[in-house]
Amino acid sequence: MTGELSLSVIREKVGEIWNHVLDVPEGMEDATFFDLEGESISAVRLVSKIEEELGVTIDVGDIFEVDPNAAALAERVALEAQVPIGA
Repeated sequence: MTGELSLSVIREKVGEIWNHVLDVPEGMEDATFFDLEGESISAVRLVSKIEEELGVTIDVGDIFEVDPNAAALAERVALEAQVPIGA
């Protein structure tokens, strides 16, 4: 699917996956992985769902090293998929 990906599609899908896996409470949409009490199983689920739904592989370690929020994770996925981020 990587050939069809756009930044907006990546942001939307990563956001959906993020909210589903981490059960993001209202008002915490900009919270980071650790702010949301993410654990190793959550990171594995994020990575596997992103690969399953977008066809993009990222490293679980990236989540622990960077402690991203949903937007930062979407940018990481876009970078890996070689989708331009800047306007």
